[in-house]
Amino acid sequence: MNYKAGILILFVLITTSISAKSKMSPTSEKNMAAYLMVYFKDDTHGLYFALSKDGYSFTDINNGKPVVAGDTIAEQNGIRDPYIMRGPDGMFYMALTDLHIYAQKLGFRDSLWERNAKEFGWGNNHGLVLMKSPDLTNWTHTVLRVDKAFPELVNIGCAWAPEMIYDKAKGKIMLYFTMRFGNDKAKVYYTYLNKDFTQMETSPKCIFEYPDGKEYIDADITKVDNKYHMFICTHDGSSHIEQAVSDSINTGYQLIPKRIDGEKVGCEAPTIYKRIGENKWVLIYDIYRINPHNFGFSETSDFERFNYLGHFNEGVMKTTNFSIPKHPAVIQITKKEAKRLAAKWKLDMKF
Repeated sequence: MNYKAGILILFVLITTSISAKSKMSPTSEKNMAAYLMVYFKDDTHGLYFALSKDGYSFTDINNGKPVVAGDTIAEQNGIRDPYIMRGPDGMFYMALTDLHIYAQKLGFRDSLWERNAKEFGWGNNHGLVLMKSPDLTNWTHTVLRVDKAFPELVNIGCAWAPEMIYDKAKGKIMLYFTMRFGNDKAKVYYTYLNKDFTQMETSPKCIFEYPDGKEYIDADITKVDNKYHMFICTHDGSSHIEQAVSDSINTGYQLIPKRIDGEKVGCEAPTIYKRIGENKWVLIYDIYRINPHNFGFSETSDFERFNYLGHFNEGVMKTTNFSIPKHPAVIQITKKEAKRLAAKWKLDMKF
């Protein structure tokens, strides 16, 4: 091989290597170095962020105070049930319940609920809040009035606990949330959002009918290999977490009728996140039947056996500067993103 040919081959190899690295998705798990938890609190109905380096110990970035006040983004002057995801476009998307259960006490409205509880049920509301950000620090928001999106939704009793997943086949974000009509039984419905992340493009359809017609709420869907695992809160006299599995993102879910939350009292709001670089997923749930409220945790590697990890600050899972959190969601983030959040909120935490 002559000198010029050798140089040419070396150039091609270097160029190919650089090209391959440039095509590596910024959302690849190899780029992740920390975790971001979003949650809310009953006393403020605001949005909170907490960071973790290891996925076990979480520190609130604003010393246990809201990063976004509910009365600045929601029609009911409060939010609940925040969920966050990273889109394939690199943007961050959030969906939250537009609801304040103490609005009358705080003078935000004259009645206990927006509408009559006999007709529309406890905690009745009309819609959700959608938020979007390129960097986790600058957010835009939209109030999504579910009852006004399609004529058939005008008499919904609630729109709660929204979550999202990207549907690759459709190239769209699928939003799914708890809904009931009037004061009927609640169940989970799905819809597709427009490209601007401001409106529903399709009328919501039920994603799963619980056997024997039981009520269920608070779905969380995670794709692992070729299976979709949907965790739900089942209402059958108490509240507990169960799992349904499907080959499809929004149809064909088959229930595995077994309680998997490890608690002895009522819990809700299941959500799951993967530990970076490990074949482990952590299932979190909100234990609302204890005082003070806390989160419970279980860990799995196969989605069949769940190892109970206990509660925040009663086992391996820790909080450093906050308590009584409600309804969480966790995503993996990069070191750069974690540093940016820490810098904005003047959090003394090294990454």
